[in-house]
Amino acid sequence: MSFGVVEGDSVAAIAAHPFGELQLTGARFALEDVRLLAPILPSKVVAIGKNYAEHAREMGGEPPAEPVIFSKPSTAVIGPGEAVAYPGKLTQRVDYEGELAVVIGRMCREVPAARAREVILGYTCANDVTARDLQQRDGQWTRAKGFDTFCPLGPWIETEADPADLAITTTVNGEVRQSARTSELIHSIPALIEYVSQVMTLLPGDVILTGTPAGVGPLEIGDEVSVTVESVGTLTNRVVARD
Repeated sequence: MSFGVVEGDSVAAIAAHPFGELQLTGARFALEDVRLLAPILPSKVVAIGKNYAEHAREMGGEPPAEPVIFSKPSTAVIGPGEAVAYPGKLTQRVDYEGELAVVIGRMCREVPAARAREVILGYTCANDVTARDLQQRDGQWTRAKGFDTFCPLGPWIETEADPADLAITTTVNGEVRQSARTSELIHSIPALIEYVSQVMTLLPGDVILTGTPAGVGPLEIGDEVSVTVESVGTLTNRVVARD
């Protein structure tokens, strides 16, 4: 695995990792000739629940006064084009949840909201895949959110986007299922970074999922699900049966 900078239709290889000053190796490849993996393998994925008002209501409650945080294991992370494995022996409903994800750029803790931008490397698309029946049955979300392949990320990390008001769309087999803007977030990205970093130290490459809009729903084996975030890109994965 190696890192690179996407420039139009090509990828410029970089030395080491994307944190700190980038060092180009001089190697360059056509984008169509490389396989994009998950853009980062985080030590942890911190996710935010019910951060769009209409989604909170469709889940049967009112928007929370404080952010609701939970985590997904790093082993759930997959990249663009990789398969989401449906564990049909354990769950009868697996849902998509399209989201904007924030990638942390340096170790930090107790970050004031006003300085949150200083610790952000960039943004990517995410799908917080969820075994909905297990979430409801367990009363807490670790098992429902934590299956292998249940955290697609990609297609890359966009470092120049302004996340304040971006369109976010989720489609299943080309049909729009979710459509919203990040300006509808109840708790803003700076507020989330302040809140989460008061609880835990964030490390370079850690990911914060900022919440999903209304319109979540089930996936079936064979479905193709895409999450598009304006100015970031499109993340597409297909659902397969888990062996």
